[in-house]
Amino acid sequence: MQASDWSRRSIYFQEVTYATAWWMSRICGVCAIVLIALVAVAEFYFAGLKTTVRAIPSVVVVVLALAAWMIHSRFRNDLALAAERAAQGSVVVATRCGPIEYQEAGQGLPLLMIHGSGGGHDQGMAFARPLTQHGIRVIAMSRFGYLRTPRPVDASPEAQADAHMCLLDALGIKQAAVMGASAGAPSAMQTAIRHPDRVSALVLVVPIAYKLDTVADSAPPLSNSRDAMLLRLLGSDFLFWAGLRIARHQVIRYVLATPPELIAAASAQERARVNAMAERILPVSARAEGLRDDTGLGKRLVRYALHSIRLPTLVVSARDDGFGTYASAEYTASQITGAKFVGFENGGHLLVGHDGEVRAEILKLLIPQAKY
Repeated sequence: MQASDWSRRSIYFQEVTYATAWWMSRICGVCAIVLIALVAVAEFYFAGLKTTVRAIPSVVVVVLALAAWMIHSRFRNDLALAAERAAQGSVVVATRCGPIEYQEAGQGLPLLMIHGSGGGHDQGMAFARPLTQHGIRVIAMSRFGYLRTPRPVDASPEAQADAHMCLLDALGIKQAAVMGASAGAPSAMQTAIRHPDRVSALVLVVPIAYKLDTVADSAPPLSNSRDAMLLRLLGSDFLFWAGLRIARHQVIRYVLATPPELIAAASAQERARVNAMAERILPVSARAEGLRDDTGLGKRLVRYALHSIRLPTLVVSARDDGFGTYASAEYTASQITGAKFVGFENGGHLLVGHDGEVRAEILKLLIPQAKY
């Protein structure tokens, strides 16, 4: 294992340890106050110090049981709300490729929004909904293994691309612009390659994409140990929920690949957007199959025939994206004739602070005559 990998792991465990210690100190502080109060009550009701001391173990058990019950109740309530939120606005349509979940909003030019890792129709719509104010009809789907779109035996980007067309067929849409974000980019590119007559424009936002080994990385490659850690965190509703409550900044850093200090310095609106995206990953159990496919996706990709794409294309990334999409995004744009690459020096994987700029670039591509 390289020294840089050890360094990243060390920093991660230090941050998690610190956050856990801080959170536990708060819990212990509350428990101590409750314990003191209960001991005082016991002193009042039980005459004599010996009786009070004998009561302490029982009081501790009661306090711990009460704390566990409160945590469990809060978790179950939050999970139920997350499940309800994930189901809002979507329907499942039968297609020749199988059932596909989607939701749509707006009227005008059709735009198929393909979400990234940990997402679903809800994540995709949250990202693209502002475009509906400018004459764009957004169709946000759930990819294979996410929410109510089942995972078939073949869940490759190529198979997903064919499924995208199956959805458009079911909706009676002959042609649409296609936008793929993060792990949704490979199937977006494959859609443009395999079905060029059905795609009017291509947008790739912080794309997980192939690049030549000779192209320098824009961030240290993700290690297998980090992939395994992410799978553990994203393999349990409770672990992810607890992580967001105990160490939200660290979850955002490693799961959403965005520096927490960048978020802290952002506007209240941007902070709310990032926090909403993090919460929207719940329930992870309903996204588990898709998450497993997406974890380590960048290491499995092969070189696509990008030179065959002859479409208006926009590729966007940030240099400090923790998933290292900047280098692959720049390389991808260089392989597509006429593609425009927009790179920011900072913003992380969520392009914090550039939401308006990204939207304007997308609209300029989709509606060339408009001015933004």
